[in-house]
Amino acid sequence: MKGTAARMGVMKRVSLVFKAKANKALDKMEDPRETLDYSYQRQLELLTKVRRGVADVATSRKRVELQMNQLQQQANKLEDQARKALGMGREDLARAALERKASAQSQLNDLQAQYAQLQAEEEKLTVASQRLQSKVDAFRTRKETIKATYTAAEAQTRINEAFSGISEEMGDVGMAIQRAEDKTAQMQARAGAIDELMASGALDDAVGGNRDDIQNELDMMSASSDVERELSRLKGEITSGAPKQLEGAANGNSQAAQAPQDQAAPYAPPPPAPTQPASIPASDRPAEPQDGEG
Repeated sequence: MKGTAARMGVMKRVSLVFKAKANKALDKMEDPRETLDYSYQRQLELLTKVRRGVADVATSRKRVELQMNQLQQQANKLEDQARKALGMGREDLARAALERKASAQSQLNDLQAQYAQLQAEEEKLTVASQRLQSKVDAFRTRKETIKATYTAAEAQTRINEAFSGISEEMGDVGMAIQRAEDKTAQMQARAGAIDELMASGALDDAVGGNRDDIQNELDMMSASSDVERELSRLKGEITSGAPKQLEGAANGNSQAAQAPQDQAAPYAPPPPAPTQPASIPASDRPAEPQDGEG
């Protein structure tokens, strides 16, 4: 019993979940304008059925009315025949004619009751049809108003979403722009990295030709020679400029002692030292002539 109750509880929960999911999906798919149009169409169909019913009742009433007229004519004819039979002294024929008249009159009374009932039903259906027509017209006016309001609200919502960038279309456009910017930045970074690698010599220049080890060593030797040349020049400037600075300082102190009120002469920088000849590496020096050569 407990297991059965538990299964029933699970089934109820599953059914509730499915109903909730279906309701949510239907609510998402439902368009109020389509629902209103469908409701209006159903009301028009109902109004058409009511009008058809009024027409059917009116047709039945008209048919009963024709039968009533025929029975009334038959009763009048039988009464005339009975009168003529009495005038001819045929009482038996007059009695038979009156009996037929009574039967026709009975049928006529039944048809008159049916006619009155059909006439009342027809009037009732006519009033209902008129009321339903008024409701359908009012619903149609309200439907169009609601549809126009909903369409305007939907358009305003789409415009606001487009301006804010949260709509699906604008989101796709924004994602495409972001992907393009990311790819552009990646290509720029790749191009910069390749330029740096080519400048450093890590990558070979396919257009300018491959650089072999000998050329690299020569380039490094030339760069080392330039560094040694600059270093020698700086050493020469420092070595030749130090005594002149000391001598100038001593002369300046003696002149300041003799004429303290005189303004000190502006300092002139020492002339640059003569450029020392650059040392030529052993590998670049010309070979010395051997004994016996020329």
